[in-house]
Amino acid sequence: MTGNFLLASMLVSSVGLGLFMYGKKQKRAPHLAVGILLMAYTYFVPNIPLMFMIAGALLGLLYLASYLGI
Repeated sequence: MTGNFLLASMLVSSVGLGLFMYGKKQKRAPHLAVGILLMAYTYFVPNIPLMFMIAGALLGLLYLASYLGI
């Protein structure tokens, strides 16, 4: 585990925390779920590029869910 990995993990998790807090306050299930996933999956991913690809995919799914009105 390197310093860059910890910094990337903290960045992704802080975005997840923001989404979690927003989803809880606004009672929005997609935001809440993606926030929890962004905070949790960083413990199980072995490298930084994969971590950012998964984060981008999750945020893309959240955008799609919001666009479709879910």
